[in-house]
Order: sequence, then C-alpha cells, then structure tokens
Amino acid sequence: MKLPWRENRTAAVSVRVDYRDADAANLLTAQLLAMLDSVSPARSIVVVCIGTDRSTGDSLGPLIGTILQKRKSVGFTLFGTLQNPVHALNLPETMQTIEKMFQHPFIIAVDACLGQLSSVGTIQIGSGPMKPGAGVNKHLPPVGDVHITGIVNVGGFMEYLVLQNTRLSLVMEMADVIASCLHRSLLLRHVAVACPTPN
Repeated sequence: MKLPWRENRTAAVSVRVDYRDADAANLLTAQLLAMLDSVSPARSIVVVCIGTDRSTGDSLGPLIGTILQKRKSVGFTLFGTLQNPVHALNLPETMQTIEKMFQHPFIIAVDACLGQLSSVGTIQIGSGPMKPGAGVNKHLPPVGDVHITGIVNVGGFMEYLVLQNTRLSLVMEMADVIASCLHRSLLLRHVAVACPTPN
C-alpha cells in the first residue's frame, strides 16, 4: 500500500457511522487512512484516549486505549487506558508531556460524547480538534488534529447521571469498532512508512 503524503492534501471533513453497521470498522478505517495520507512520515502519531473508568459512559476512551494496548498495536504512542486514564484533571498535564516528548506530533483524540436520541451509537471521525468535557460544561483545551467520538447516550439533562447510567454493552461494542479502526489504519501506515513503495 502506498501513501503519497502530500501535506496540502485534505480528506473529507468527517464520516458518521452506526456502530451496528457491519461495515462500520472498514468505513472508519478508510476515512482515517485518507486523513493520514496527508501526514508526513516524519511526524509521530499520538493517540489520546480521553475519559475515566469511574463512569460507564465516559469509559469509552480508556476502554479503547486498553484494547489497543492488549493488541500491542504499533505505529503510534498511546495515552489513556483503564489503568492510566487521561481525564479532566490530568489532560492539560498530559498535553504538556506530549509537547515535550514529540516535535509537532499528529494527535488523534478519542472520546465519548452525548447527543440526540437518534444519534446514540453513532461514531464520528473528523478533522480538527475536539473539546473534551463540553457536554458536561467543563472547559478544557481542544485536543487533536483528528478526532474520533462515540455518542454513548442522550445529552441535554443531568449529563453526569446520564453518563453513569449508560449501558456497558453499548460502550464495549463501540470501543471494539473504534479500536479496530485505529489498530488497522495505524498498522497500515506503519508498514507503509517502514517499507515505502517506489514511484
């Protein structure tokens, strides 16, 4: 597989899929690969999985990080697992650590969010940063060159309680789909960087 890496090339702004779609992981993988296509191989990839293991709905990010860790996924540096979550209290410090460790990294931010009832179960991948904690009125710094979000429940009323009462089965199944997307797309990029196809 060849990735041409042209920094001025842009992919589609975003893709939204239902996690129950049989082709969900493939669609998300194709979209993330299109976005990575424009990222120089010299840039380090950092995945930041945001959330906490103390709330079912908000555990989507750390669950994804843990799945990636167990799969021994390659081609990126991971922050945020169930054992060592990245959450509201340590997010600014984590971002400072990333800035010290890497020069101009490409950051993929992953987080749960709340939305309309009809959107629950939707996974979105898009360009640009996300604003963690916005759904629960927290003011945190924007994170990511690309963001992946999973709508785990309905927003608009008593958000903390809603997150804590989100179905674990939904969160785990969404985490599996998103982790598969990240694992496959970043592995393909890693292979392409290590073994570039001659022109």
